[in-house]
Amino acid sequence: MRRRHFLGLVTGGAIWPIAATAQPVTRHIGVLVLGNPNPESFLKELRDGLRELGHLENRDIQLQIRSAGGNAAVLADAAADLVRLKVDIIVAWQTPAATAAKRATAEIPIVMTSGDPVGTGLVASLSRPGGNVTGVDSFGAQLGGKCVELIRDTIPSAHRVAIRANAADPFTKSFLAEIDKVAGRIGVATQPLMRHPDDEFETAFAEMRNGAADAVIIQPTLLRATSIELALKNKLASFSIVRALPAAGGLMAYTQDAAEQTRAMASYVDKILKGGKPAEMPVSQPTKFELIINLKTARALNLHIPPTLLARAHEVIE
Repeated sequence: MRRRHFLGLVTGGAIWPIAATAQPVTRHIGVLVLGNPNPESFLKELRDGLRELGHLENRDIQLQIRSAGGNAAVLADAAADLVRLKVDIIVAWQTPAATAAKRATAEIPIVMTSGDPVGTGLVASLSRPGGNVTGVDSFGAQLGGKCVELIRDTIPSAHRVAIRANAADPFTKSFLAEIDKVAGRIGVATQPLMRHPDDEFETAFAEMRNGAADAVIIQPTLLRATSIELALKNKLASFSIVRALPAAGGLMAYTQDAAEQTRAMASYVDKILKGGKPAEMPVSQPTKFELIINLKTARALNLHIPPTLLARAHEVIE
């Protein structure tokens, strides 16, 4: 008998084999985030979603989390670090992180969320992604256009909308294109202000004042407390496509249901761990959307939110 095959139990002169208890194999999941907006809620939802699917952290899975702290220039190194660790899957939150992950590896499966995964080149098509990337289309570009409609509903006299756009985000082109399309249709001028995340904010708001902007749309990857504070200081109604804006004092957001999005990403991770191939897994699209309004901010800006708009809101922050 070979000890490495089984242990022997001696009882009354007989030796009985005891089957070895199989230990769960630990799988390593890399999580790559830009870090702006704060990924805390996303990480909680991801952990919850994985747990619901039977994957327990520190038992059969380990999360290797890498954040760029809001600086897109750091993402390439963070993605390369996950590749060096030979993680089993990379979960990439937002387009900059997904793009960095795809550039870092063509072999490790990537589960991403992006506002325009086809337009940014992350996947070949939604139905057949090809390559090693799949995940969730968050409809971010379309939601940017929805923000323009909300500005007109909230401020009927609005004629000019500023956009704080991220020069380092591959999604920006699609985001601005959809905003321009809707703005042109309803007769609103746009004022794109291209910035890097580490640029000084005051000059952008000075340009908005000089351009007589009536409101500002802030791209999620530029969303920081300073932006929201400066919008209030300059009496500008601020809009975005993520809940983090009104939660931090901005006026309004129209967004995909964050829990639905992250649970979908957890489902992709589960399927890939069980042998699924990203190339054959269609990119999912959202079915639930939320309108969040910060009524306290509206009062500070002396804005009257139409009752019809309040009735449509999924959440009103008092």
